[in-house]
Amino acid sequence: MDSIKPIKINARKANQAIHHERMTAAEIGKIWATYMGNSMSKYILMYFLRNCDDDDIKKILENSLNLCEEFLAIMEDMLKKENHPIPEGFSEKDVNLQAPRLFADEFYLEYLRFTGKAGLSLYVIAIPLVTRLDIREFYTNVIEATVSLLNQVNDLLLDKGLMFKIPVLPTLDQIEYVKEKSYLNGFFGKERPLHALEVAHLCDNIENNAVSKALLIGFGQIAQSEQVGNYFQNGKGITSKHIDESAHMLHKEDLPSPPLIDDLVTNSTEFTFSDKLMMFHKIDMFTMRIRSYGNSMSVNGRHDLSLLYTRMLSEIGLYVNEGANIFIENGWMEKPPHAINRNQLMSKNHHTK
Repeated sequence: MDSIKPIKINARKANQAIHHERMTAAEIGKIWATYMGNSMSKYILMYFLRNCDDDDIKKILENSLNLCEEFLAIMEDMLKKENHPIPEGFSEKDVNLQAPRLFADEFYLEYLRFTGKAGLSLYVIAIPLVTRLDIREFYTNVIEATVSLLNQVNDLLLDKGLMFKIPVLPTLDQIEYVKEKSYLNGFFGKERPLHALEVAHLCDNIENNAVSKALLIGFGQIAQSEQVGNYFQNGKGITSKHIDESAHMLHKEDLPSPPLIDDLVTNSTEFTFSDKLMMFHKIDMFTMRIRSYGNSMSVNGRHDLSLLYTRMLSEIGLYVNEGANIFIENGWMEKPPHAINRNQLMSKNHHTK
């Protein structure tokens, strides 16, 4: 399996851009979010590598870690040139590399597939938002590297017979047009069969939730505080419910649903990751779920699925808010770059006179 080539940024053009343009809110915001995510991923991947026996999977983990460290180095350089503080993020104190195995090797592939998709959703949306040449070039190359990594992961999942394939639908004999408003039914009356994109997004959401549930089980086993452990337990319940409801939609159509991977979690309860790292990770994953459910709603055409996704989004939103409160209470939440409160400055100035 080939290593993924390092990112190369056109130094001359990049330097010109840096000297003439300050980062916009979109650029500093995206760089900050990308840095925080990769800062966390670095230590998770380091731990996975210490507990991996399969040579092929180990190679992909090495590629992932190399990319992660490369991204961090480039972003640190960008932030230093802007005289912007480097986010604290995460460090060696957030991981115990000597801890016993928490997940089976096969889980790492499912995990990388999920995080690759989540990363792409963050990186792709940066392209139309950023204007500075070096940052555009950075995200363009990050996307290419992430796609290459995802292709490696998918190829290995297929080679090992671990890839769930989204169901094949019958080929249409001819083009058809919707002639009745009942096409949108889902609560009452005759329901039409799910269309291709509805099937695809239901399967994708179940796969994402299956990875999230396995991670919640593992994190719940090693959580140090009761508050964080209970949070993961509640998240497991929400995730299980969403899997069951989405699978039911497929099963009603006599279509298969992706399998759970709970069995890929070991029985380890020893300290492996800090509560701070695990909470950040799960809040981030559930936040990505909001985007995933929103994407699913945008291609949906049945009222019952719209209601399902609306309720799921509401439940996820409340869960993320609860997690954010725990994060703040424990003093773990770094402030992202933000605008200046002009009214506060004006008020402060008046009080000093």
